[in-house]
Amino acid sequence: MHVFGLFVFGFIALFWLSHGLRVAFGAIRLPWLNKFEPVRDADCPRISILFAARDEEEKLPAALATLIEIDYPNLEIVAVDDRSKDTTGRILDDFAATHPRLRVVHVSALPAAWLGKPHALQKAYEASAGDWLLFTDADVKFRPDALRRAIVLVKQHKLDHLTLLADVEMSGFWETVLLTFFGVAFHLGNNPGGVSDENSRAYVGVGAFQLVSRAAYEASGTHRRLAMEVVDDMKLAKMIRQAGFRSGVGVSEDAVVVRWHAGLGNLIKGTTKNFFAAFGYSLPFAIVGLLGMFAVNLLPFAGLVFGEGWVRLFSAVAVLMALSFHGGVDVVMRVSPLYAFTYPLGALLFCYMLLRSMVVTLWQGGIVWRDTFYPLEELKRGVV
Repeated sequence: MHVFGLFVFGFIALFWLSHGLRVAFGAIRLPWLNKFEPVRDADCPRISILFAARDEEEKLPAALATLIEIDYPNLEIVAVDDRSKDTTGRILDDFAATHPRLRVVHVSALPAAWLGKPHALQKAYEASAGDWLLFTDADVKFRPDALRRAIVLVKQHKLDHLTLLADVEMSGFWETVLLTFFGVAFHLGNNPGGVSDENSRAYVGVGAFQLVSRAAYEASGTHRRLAMEVVDDMKLAKMIRQAGFRSGVGVSEDAVVVRWHAGLGNLIKGTTKNFFAAFGYSLPFAIVGLLGMFAVNLLPFAGLVFGEGWVRLFSAVAVLMALSFHGGVDVVMRVSPLYAFTYPLGALLFCYMLLRSMVVTLWQGGIVWRDTFYPLEELKRGVV
């Protein structure tokens, strides 16, 4: 048992010293949008901002107000009202009546073999004319110069696809605990800094901001390939990379801001459909992921308190790395680095969310999204 413990904790320390440091150095090298000067009018390609909205009457007006104020000369905005039951459609129509850059598409019925959001984004693309397509969400707020700077970043790095890590608005202790840990897990699990490496298999797609050339998007298969994909944002990035196009990740700071699910309870409920989907609905894969998450993020804290000798030393290395990583994420997310000491709480919540997603999805035999039930077998066939 002692030898097994040494092996386990030694492996965890090695994980942090190898993978953790590699991801951290990659994250440090990510380009920050504010470092790029805005492009001149003459060098602005046509951009279409595309988003789907369903029952977004609460957040939509504030987001639309920032979209309309974007300082970009060659821009159109295509919004799709995806079967909304509230006033979302009317809000969009009212804005479009006074802002000619905004066009609205209304979807009244969902075809078979489609999830609502991918279908709505496909309809937005079909109604667009831009050389570049910016996929975003209905609750995202933009700074006026965001697109001008993003185009410069894309051109300087010779990218076909750019994802920006958006600034996330947080409120309250528990929400901040979970979201800052989510930032840590997102980096460790996806390695955003490795996306620009042509020899890497890493890919990252964030729903708040994905700018892709029309040519690359069409050659990759459009959202028709993502028709039944729940994590469509990540899989959009995956299919673009698989098609051989250049992808990159940047940091938006306050140029792109999103208020995700408000409150701890809504965060847990809102991601129930996503976490198991991220593992392709594979129970063995998800269980291995859950155990790995528990081991890497929680065992070192137990080993530091209860372990002895090499176990305590290995645990101390892992804990120091984990806290430092969390502190760096906290700085980027503009919260106190002292939240690093909530690491075990965030890890426990994250493990619970993954377990809950697995259990609920399997118990239901599928997911409910936008008031529509999708059977698990149908979802599995649609995994990209």
